[in-house]
Amino acid sequence: MTNSGHDDSAGSVAPQPPAPQKQSGGISRRQFLAGLGGLGIGALLGAGVVGIALPDGVYAIEASGGYLLVDSKKCAGCQSCMLACTLVHSGKENLALSRMQVHKNALAGFPEDISQHQCRQCPEPSCVNACPVGAMHCDPETGARLVDEDRCVGCERCVEACPFTPSRVQWNFEERHAQKCDLCKNTPYWNHEGGPKGEQACVCVCPMKAIAFTNELPQQTDQGYDVNLRNEHFARMAFPIDDDAVVPAQVYLDSVMPKPKA
Repeated sequence: MTNSGHDDSAGSVAPQPPAPQKQSGGISRRQFLAGLGGLGIGALLGAGVVGIALPDGVYAIEASGGYLLVDSKKCAGCQSCMLACTLVHSGKENLALSRMQVHKNALAGFPEDISQHQCRQCPEPSCVNACPVGAMHCDPETGARLVDEDRCVGCERCVEACPFTPSRVQWNFEERHAQKCDLCKNTPYWNHEGGPKGEQACVCVCPMKAIAFTNELPQQTDQGYDVNLRNEHFARMAFPIDDDAVVPAQVYLDSVMPKPKA
């Protein structure tokens, strides 16, 4: 028995879904950030990151023009540096807005009872590499790692990308943008020249002289940024100047004071 019918499926064309319609209103900030998730910083170099192109799309970011060093054993925990930081940057006394953080632990023994957390101006800054819009960038004049607050979209990827705890990039909860230490380059409430070629408020105000500025790249370890700043200023208060706290201050003073003429 033959089948008088025929199969139309062989020659038919399967129905196609309608073509996606373009949105006339552009894309949202959320869509923009999601779309950039896999691009990486190389695709956005033109958005403000200073770098030198190398083969295979690798970029060498220029070194910062300065770095902050601290002496955790010399710090008294007074938080004067934090107050100064908020005053020169925000015009108000609010420790939560400080770009340098001093943490205290009353249950820990010296010297773990006080710790300082300052931006290290990393040679390979994870915060800069993580920013999808170039708001976190390297200043072309000084090399300092800065935040363009107007460009920041609030994704907080820079905060999460910082390899240190606590993050050296903070979220400014009042003005709703990322912020970090800029070596006092942008201090609208301070009539001093800041930045790597000027002064830094935390260095100027510290009564213990437990913060110092250097133009030389520190060793990229905790010890490279936490150094011994105990000198004559410290010894004159009868405090030992060595890390083990066993060398009497007078021994140091005797070594630096001029010897009486015979």
